[in-house]
Amino acid sequence: MTEPMSAPALAERIGAEIRQLRERAGLSMRQLAAEAGISQPFLSQIERGASAPSMVTTYRLAEALRVLPGALLPAPENTMVTVVRAADGRMLPVANRDDAALGRALIMQSASPLEVIEYLVEPHQHLAEWFQLEAELAVYLISGALDVEVEGVGVWRLGARDLLAHPASLRHRWLLVDDQPAHILLVLAHPSTSAGKAATAGRFTAPT
Repeated sequence: MTEPMSAPALAERIGAEIRQLRERAGLSMRQLAAEAGISQPFLSQIERGASAPSMVTTYRLAEALRVLPGALLPAPENTMVTVVRAADGRMLPVANRDDAALGRALIMQSASPLEVIEYLVEPHQHLAEWFQLEAELAVYLISGALDVEVEGVGVWRLGARDLLAHPASLRHRWLLVDDQPAHILLVLAHPSTSAGKAATAGRFTAPT
């Protein structure tokens, strides 16, 4: 069994993947930073492995590079069966801030349109980022309570074992209820493309 990479080693691998995809796309560091809506110095830190991208930044970079978010992560072993143990999974903060909630990417691969991300959100952690991308989305609440706001449509309060699904192209965000912890499972299905080609990450909007 392969031992999981350390956080610094994983950051270096992710940075190398992003740099390789950028060069393959014929983009300069300045061009990619501008398209992804991040600063060039921050992109340089990511490519060197000095900083790890948040969930927001991962989706921005994937959209700018026209790849699935999983293409930015190290490729898993080539197998028909994927097993993710409790201690495995890439940890991604929701936003580039110290108090951001963390998501554990259970499935996020370049060859699959499926993404599964687990969130264990603690009180006072930042969660309320707006997201919007081309995919189908389902959020299942394992425990706690969660408000799901879909802009211009409504707000739904979820309790334990409730599920809500909607097109991820509708701008949406999550809010803790009374600042209580919540255990959340997010499933995304990105649009499929012809065999052997990665789908684009779709339209992603940053929080305003």
